[in-house]
Amino acid sequence: MEPRRLQLLFVLHVLALPVQLCEIPRGNPALIKCLSMELLRLSQDLSEELNPSVYVALRLSADHSLEKEAQYLQRLKNVFQPSASSSIAGGQQKQPNTGRLALYLLALRAACQDMETLLERQLVTRLKYHLHREKEQIAFKRNGRPITSYYQYSLGVLALCIHGKKIDTHVIQKLLNAEQHKFTHGRKLSVDTMAMVGLAFACLKQANLYEPKLVAAISLAVQRVTDRILQAQTTKGTFGNIFSSPLAVQLLIATGMSKKSECHKGMDALLGSLEQGHFQNPMIMSQLLPVLDGKSYLDIATMECRAEQDTLELDTKCPGSRTVILGTKMITVQLAVEHPPNPEALYNHSIQVPSGASLQDVLRTAEEQGPGQFMFETQNTLHGPFLTTVMGVKASNGERRYWQLLQAPDTSLQKGISDYQPQDGESIILKFSPW
Repeated sequence: MEPRRLQLLFVLHVLALPVQLCEIPRGNPALIKCLSMELLRLSQDLSEELNPSVYVALRLSADHSLEKEAQYLQRLKNVFQPSASSSIAGGQQKQPNTGRLALYLLALRAACQDMETLLERQLVTRLKYHLHREKEQIAFKRNGRPITSYYQYSLGVLALCIHGKKIDTHVIQKLLNAEQHKFTHGRKLSVDTMAMVGLAFACLKQANLYEPKLVAAISLAVQRVTDRILQAQTTKGTFGNIFSSPLAVQLLIATGMSKKSECHKGMDALLGSLEQGHFQNPMIMSQLLPVLDGKSYLDIATMECRAEQDTLELDTKCPGSRTVILGTKMITVQLAVEHPPNPEALYNHSIQVPSGASLQDVLRTAEEQGPGQFMFETQNTLHGPFLTTVMGVKASNGERRYWQLLQAPDTSLQKGISDYQPQDGESIILKFSPW
């Protein structure tokens, strides 16, 4: 056989080899279905905070419970559009911030709602106003920070883009300027922020609404962001940490990089953590489910809501992964509060709690044991309770300081106070830190 013919056959053979994509290995569909059921269960739990991201995940899933999804959407409407419903849940509602409003708009698009009604158009206008205020704050402050965060800013841009709305080019330019200076939390890259920025840029790139010069700048930004995401992959396959990985893989899927080995490695890490029950936060779970169906938030834009499989039912074979059973054994956790540059700890005591207790349980016990000695306050967010105040010292967005959760001496916790479960003999430090 001629050498050239042999070479051609070799090339054809290589092209025919299966490519490792961001696909779900065989044997895992049941695991993924259980995640869908867990989110469905959360949507029916009236004690849980309403979260549009949970609804979006259920809508992007292959399997549906259409009746329960419709019920959850109505509850969301009662909160986000109280004037549109006959009953206002919980009385007077606080106006949602940029991120919550953006997620709600994504939920409406995922439900294929008519966005040309007066109430829906008002929602779009409100989000545009939010972004205008965020943009003005970036221009006003020397450090170039929005009112909320660049994560929420990007999510707002993404939501308007998904709805096919043209966005003020100044809003886009502010995000382009910020991207070139990277996004860090402390000294580390904020992978979830970077991924959300990338998703916003990827949507804008496909929108066909902007001048070629701006589109070229957006395209370059997409490439830079995805490169940084890939560089952030650890030896374990995660991007940053396991909890920022779902959004990172969404970006890889959205930008057509699912054939890269990094994507396949990241998917393996996500599935391994899911199997071990590491995902208990509703927000992270809702970002993970679309990935396991090979989708990203960009897929919301093309949803038609037709011929959907109404096959998802709550199954006792899938126990709730978020069910925590406190043990009868008591454990001891050392709790310290540090406020640099003060060399002395503001608080340093041993706290006893049942095994399986959360860090939030530890803080509550400390507060109960010594009235006035330890005090803390939290703020409810879609990611769970956020520690805002300790010993009367309040975290400040303006000063860019927060209460950092550390495992002594200096290991940052990857979970929040309601999700993290300290072990017996562990030392936890609450440290007032810059970000």
